[in-house]
Amino acid sequence: MAASAGRHAGSRRGGKESIICSRDLTRRTRCHHSHEPPPPHNDRPFLSSMKTQHATSVSERALLVGVTWKRARRVPGMPAGEQGRESLAELVELARSAGAEVAAIMYQVRESADPATLVGRGKLDEIRAEATAHKAPLIIFDGNLSPVQQRNIETATERRVIDRTQLILDIFARHARSREGQLQVELAQLNYLLPRLTGRGTAMSRLGGKSGAGGAGGAGGGAGRIGVRGPGEKKLETDRGRIRDRVSRIQANIEEVRKQRALRREARNAVPLGTIALVGYTNAGKSTLFNALSRAEVLVSSRMFATLDPTIRTIRLPSNRRALVSDTVGFIRDLPKGLLTAFRATLEEVQEAALILHVSDVSNPHHDELDEEVDKILRELGVADRPKLRVLNKLDLLNSEQRETLNRSLACAGETGPVLVSAMTGQGIDDLLRHIDAALPIDPVVTLCLRLPLAEGRTLALIHALGRVLHSAVEDSHMTMDAEVPASIARRLRLSRYAAGGTSRPPRT
Repeated sequence: MAASAGRHAGSRRGGKESIICSRDLTRRTRCHHSHEPPPPHNDRPFLSSMKTQHATSVSERALLVGVTWKRARRVPGMPAGEQGRESLAELVELARSAGAEVAAIMYQVRESADPATLVGRGKLDEIRAEATAHKAPLIIFDGNLSPVQQRNIETATERRVIDRTQLILDIFARHARSREGQLQVELAQLNYLLPRLTGRGTAMSRLGGKSGAGGAGGAGGGAGRIGVRGPGEKKLETDRGRIRDRVSRIQANIEEVRKQRALRREARNAVPLGTIALVGYTNAGKSTLFNALSRAEVLVSSRMFATLDPTIRTIRLPSNRRALVSDTVGFIRDLPKGLLTAFRATLEEVQEAALILHVSDVSNPHHDELDEEVDKILRELGVADRPKLRVLNKLDLLNSEQRETLNRSLACAGETGPVLVSAMTGQGIDDLLRHIDAALPIDPVVTLCLRLPLAEGRTLALIHALGRVLHSAVEDSHMTMDAEVPASIARRLRLSRYAAGGTSRPPRT
């Protein structure tokens, strides 16, 4: 009934434009083996469908479908419809990150969404023909489909259909390595799957009896009709109950992981080190910049969401004080709120950071629009007022004219403007470290005039290791020095006892 209603509702094709573009947004790769389309997954066993129905095969060919609206909100400086094409190009990268081979792309401009099929019955016929022609058993929509729309599209096309959220969840499931990340991915998958459970057949039969008559065998059961008494609770409700139980257990496990993370954070805070969180749009080069700052060797990949689990390393700033830098998951437009909720523990590194480095891909002509998407997510996380430093990455991809134009525009901003870097070549990294040193509000550096006995070798060694000695001289059995030391180190070593003449300079600004 739902499928027939969807076909009827989708038969109206007035007021829409359709464009089929199989090669304009992606380079097609030929595949020498084909796949027959699988049957609809509605009748598969519950546990099997829960774990596999949304996963894409490594060699699976996919047809991508993008839909945009004529009356969509216009982005300043971007032509009409360009935002939809940018989102579709982003979907191509997401599909490749999931291991799919993009066989073809379809793009449609509509007045409004069809409530039953999103694109209308006529467009569904074109999608089915295109998927058949390219031997694509999988159809990926650039947007979020309702459960009814997804079922109707699968019935009409006889193909497996997933939407943008399912695709992102599949990528997250591939890249989650830590126990915490795996729990968060499973929680998001189950919350997504819960309203989409469907089933047919006698195994799904309901209890018999008239509505309000108490059901068969219960109070008022005499009103039940003969032959319609079901075996009890239908399988669909049993499956939903099992999912809810599993969600509760996962939430309890995640809460336990959050407590363990809080204990580790408390241990780190015993030695006051400022935490710096790298945030930005996915594929902005955060992991490359993280490696350049910390000399770590975390995974660097052009695939989206290659970094999922947070990574923390220690870096040393020009003042010789240490700080912690954290590489977090990349953001993306239209990131579902369910994913933000599920990855709350991971994003706590952003919420607890003393300084946020907002990394942007300056080579992207629409990086201002992508930065706004990141700012929107930061507002949802409640960290919009946190100290923030803008970093324009991938400077090496700009030509000389673009660099000159950018430098002129940033000259007016002065020290408060963004920092230009190339994480790949190392250009601008030293300048970025100086800006981080000046902007990090935790553990300020103080300049001290000290006179220490040479017998205090341990204290002298720690001053040289954890601070920066500006001048030193030996007088008799003492050493006099001017040194810049983090305030916490000065307190821990009780350096005020060795102040030369009882003087010390105020914290450096």
